[in-house]
Amino acid sequence: MQKKNSATIYDVAHRVGVSLATVSRVVNGNSNVRDSTKRKVLDAIEELGYHPNAVARGLASKKTTTIGVVMPDITDVYYSELARGIDDVANMYHYDVLLTNTDEDPVRETMAVNNLASKQVDGIIFMGNELDHEVVNTISGVNAPVVLAGSVDSEKKLPSVNIDYVEAIKEAMEAVIKNGHDRVAIVTGPVEHAINGMHRLVGYKKALEEAQIEFDDSLLFSTHQDYAAGLQVAEKILATGATAALTYDDEVAVGIMNYLRDHGKKVPEDFEIITSNDTKFTIITRPQITSIGQPKYDIGAVAMRMLTKLMNNETIELTQVKLPHTLERRGTTLN
Repeated sequence: MQKKNSATIYDVAHRVGVSLATVSRVVNGNSNVRDSTKRKVLDAIEELGYHPNAVARGLASKKTTTIGVVMPDITDVYYSELARGIDDVANMYHYDVLLTNTDEDPVRETMAVNNLASKQVDGIIFMGNELDHEVVNTISGVNAPVVLAGSVDSEKKLPSVNIDYVEAIKEAMEAVIKNGHDRVAIVTGPVEHAINGMHRLVGYKKALEEAQIEFDDSLLFSTHQDYAAGLQVAEKILATGATAALTYDDEVAVGIMNYLRDHGKKVPEDFEIITSNDTKFTIITRPQITSIGQPKYDIGAVAMRMLTKLMNNETIELTQVKLPHTLERRGTTLN
C-alpha cells in the first residue's frame, strides 16, 4: 500500500489513469477538466495523502499561496502577538506562512528577504525596529509585495501598519508631567533608528515643549530590549535625578522597576514608569505597569489583509495605516 506521506503526482496520475498535466490542472484549480475526472483525481489525492508542493504549484499557477514573515526575535512577546494576527488572516485566505528569525541583524534580514524571494513567496511581511538601507534595497528588488507590521519606513515608500508613535509617547509624557514630574527619562533603542529618533523622541520633545520644560539630553538613554538592560540603565537614570521614565520595551521597564524597588524606591510614589508594548509582562508584575496600549493582534491582521490585496493587484487607497492606541493606566503611575 502507498504510504500517505510519500505519495507523488505520478502516483495520483497512475491511480486515476490520467496524464500528469491533468492532475496538475486539477491541483491548480484549472476549470478545463471534466467534472467526473476532477472528482476521481481529488478522490485519489485524498486516498494517497498527496500534498502538492507549493513551489511546484507555483510553476503552473505563478502563485505559491505562501507568504514569508521576517521577525527580529520569535521569542519576543510583542512580535509573537503580531504574528498571531498575521497567521489567522493568512489561514483565512488559505496562505501558508514561512517564518524566519533575524535577531535584528541587518545582514540576516537581507539574507532572509532574499531566501524568501528564492522560494517564490507571493508576498512578505517585515517586522523590526529599523529598516537598514541595504534591507530596503533588497526589498525593492523583490518581485513580490512587502508590507511592514509594527515597523517604520522613514521614507514612507513601503506599505505599513502601526500606531502613531509620536502621539502615543506625547500622551504618555503628558500623563507623567501632569503628575508633577519635570525630569522624565526616556529609554529607547538606538536614536539613529527612525522609530526612535523620528517618532518616539519627537513625541517626547513635543510634550516637553508644550509644558515649557527644557529638553535635557542627559535624560535620554539607549538600551537593548531585555530585562538585564533595564537593571543596568536604572542606576544611570537615578543618577540624573529623574523621578519618572518612559520605556520602549516592557522587559526593560520590569528591570527598571525591580532595580528601583531593590534600592528603596517606591513605585509609583517615588518614581513613575510607563512602558510601550502592553505585553503580558505589564500585568504579571506587582505593581502592574502602566503602558501605551497597542492593538498588536490587529496590527498583524491588518498587515496580512493589506498584503492579500496587494498580492491580488487590488487598489489600496491608504498604504500607511495607523491604528488607534490607548494609555492603559495601572500601578506604576499615580493616576
